[in-house]
Amino acid sequence: MGKSVQKITDKVSLIASKNTWVEGLAIQQLIKTSELPSMNLVAGMPDFHPGRGYPIGAAFHTLDKVYPALVGNDIGCGMALWQTSTKLAKLNLLKLERKLKHVEMPLDDAWLPIIARRKQEKRIINSCFDNAFGTIGGGNHFAEFQAIEEVFNQQAIDELGLDRKRLQLLVHSGSRGLGQSILLEHVTKYSHGGLSTDSKDFGDYISKHDEAVRWAELNRELIALRFIDAINASGTMSMDVNHNLVTAKKVANQNGWLHRKGATPSDQGYVVIPGSRGDYTYLVKPINAYTQSSNLFSLAHGAGRKWKRGECQGRLSHKYKREDMINTALGSRVVCGSKELLYDEAPQAYKSSESVISDMLNAGLIELVAKLRPVLTFKTNGSCGG
Repeated sequence: MGKSVQKITDKVSLIASKNTWVEGLAIQQLIKTSELPSMNLVAGMPDFHPGRGYPIGAAFHTLDKVYPALVGNDIGCGMALWQTSTKLAKLNLLKLERKLKHVEMPLDDAWLPIIARRKQEKRIINSCFDNAFGTIGGGNHFAEFQAIEEVFNQQAIDELGLDRKRLQLLVHSGSRGLGQSILLEHVTKYSHGGLSTDSKDFGDYISKHDEAVRWAELNRELIALRFIDAINASGTMSMDVNHNLVTAKKVANQNGWLHRKGATPSDQGYVVIPGSRGDYTYLVKPINAYTQSSNLFSLAHGAGRKWKRGECQGRLSHKYKREDMINTALGSRVVCGSKELLYDEAPQAYKSSESVISDMLNAGLIELVAKLRPVLTFKTNGSCGG
């Protein structure tokens, strides 16, 4: 094991150095979750922090049960990286912002043919939440235009077809109301209990879960396309990786089910790990991805919160005015019409992306490919980020 891998109990590992800030409640939640029936192994990532009963930024391997509550309500949430045709040399930040006035409204009828075609191709039957397609949602979800700041592995950049002269777009969103409805249905019936893998309800949940994952992937695609269309550009997707889901996986010679809650897969090739809106994003290549089980084949999915939502405005509003919050130390701009969300998602509320990346490097889990700088982060134009 690398020097950033801590063994908390026989079942629980933490990918973090002794110097990494970790809230005690998160460790308690990690240990408590490891005691659930059928739980095999649990791993916390360097960005992990307390959630509503279960930690966020963690992976959980069970043997003959699946726990929908561990996946949560945002099934299929993930990150998609797109490269646009816009050249950085011709970029005007204020003009870019002005072009994003209408990117939150439900997609108009002109999008219906592509939605219908892509739904059929991705085998999505549910139509109850189609009006949410192409929308980001609230919380820590975003669409962020970025610039490639530094390249560490040119061969990997070439393999991905990335051009540091062009504007990149990172989309973070999930399954919106669809995932919420699936979890609510389960919790109403079973509270937070798990589903035995030989039960009918297990099959029903997995079927709906898998569709929600595909729905989330399509949603990120539509978000990216509408943002790229709004700036009069074209674009291509470089990668799309989910970090909230459950999949069949063999770990430590035991067949079972791997739950990821804010944990990026390390066994699917290159991944992108964002920082806060005022910090760098890292493009990385997982290494030893098929031999290491201490991290449950998972990586951090972002910088990870330090402060709880709801307390950030009180901590920051006496120091920073709104104008201070929409311009970052890296020279980027933030579009966020919700004052509460503006403070809740402030860079100060998150760990530094460099510290999270450093822990994974020291654990021998990743190689650096590139560092990306935020140019414009879009949260919401409106007064609420829901």
